[in-house]
Amino acid sequence: MSDEISFDDFLKVDVRVGRIVEAEEFPEARKPAYKMRIDFGPDIGIRKTSAQITKHYKPESLVGKLVMAVVNFPPRQIGPVRSEVLTLGVPDEDGEVVLLTPDKDVPIGGRLY
Repeated sequence: MSDEISFDDFLKVDVRVGRIVEAEEFPEARKPAYKMRIDFGPDIGIRKTSAQITKHYKPESLVGKLVMAVVNFPPRQIGPVRSEVLTLGVPDEDGEVVLLTPDKDVPIGGRLY
């Protein structure tokens, strides 16, 4: 378990729901990954990212999928891709990433609380 934080610390992390609008192979990545564009609605817009999610997902199955992501980290350069959000997931029994997704269709841009 991580160190205890205050509720105010938690509120600093802006986690939003977005819809993947584009996903493609990322052959330049050191580990197998996809490049994605995720739409977070009119206030945030479309953001780019990459994710090591190739074990459970194919690019064509990702388009249209709702995902949760941290939208207020500073951008990070990952090879030729400037990652603008951190897409969230949890490990399966083999340590492979399973994306965090809402279990119902919800409006994009909604904030986690």
